[in-house]
Amino acid sequence: MPEGDTIMWAATRMRPVLEGHVPDEIVTPQLRHRHDRWPERLRGRAVRRIDTHGKHLFIGFEGGLVLHSHLGMVGSWSVAGERRSWPGAWLLLHRGERWVAELRGPRLELLTDGRRRFDQRLAELGPDILADELDADRFLARLRADDQTRSFGEALADQRNLAGIGNIWKSEACWEAGVDPFRRLGDVSNAEATRAVEAVRPRMLRSGTKGPRSVRLNVYAKAGRACPRCGAAVLAHGLGDENRITYWCPRCQR
Repeated sequence: MPEGDTIMWAATRMRPVLEGHVPDEIVTPQLRHRHDRWPERLRGRAVRRIDTHGKHLFIGFEGGLVLHSHLGMVGSWSVAGERRSWPGAWLLLHRGERWVAELRGPRLELLTDGRRRFDQRLAELGPDILADELDADRFLARLRADDQTRSFGEALADQRNLAGIGNIWKSEACWEAGVDPFRRLGDVSNAEATRAVEAVRPRMLRSGTKGPRSVRLNVYAKAGRACPRCGAAVLAHGLGDENRITYWCPRCQR
């Protein structure tokens, strides 16, 4: 599933194309969206702002209309210099010589500003790890209100506690802090939890502004390889109700 840095990187690439401009063309190839008449409703409206919160992306238009996207496990955003054949495209935005496309994903909807503010699904999200200023106090409050018997890694990836971290950065954050991701949440101190988030945040921000290829992963998808910190073999095992594969070092993560 695309994580917060991937969504930020999509927004970073989209802003020069769309922000402050009226799209030349808006296309909704899927029948499910054609009946909503988005091209007609958004025609002539400039894109005022493109912003993100965790794994959610918002394209705000003049007149208080907002396209809200969540890519789920299989969705993606593409920015290209020419129109392509995009199988499974849900949305195409064209301006000048550039095209912005959303491909697949479980959620794409047109909201009003008011509905966005009062949408319960969005209100339940924890603070955004990639916000200009991380709300560490709110993150810790959400963490301590959670089930203290669940694993720290599972709680860290719960979007109600902190928006933006998924399976990749969960593993990386636990490694950065030297915390075993399988340790009970109640046995992880506030200092350790904060250290995990603050250590991984700069790398996520770099990925979100420079691209995912600009950062190196230390343990994720490196089972059997040497830990960069202590040299022990990295392990991998399913974690949580969804059994998501988690990577960690058994020697230097306690």
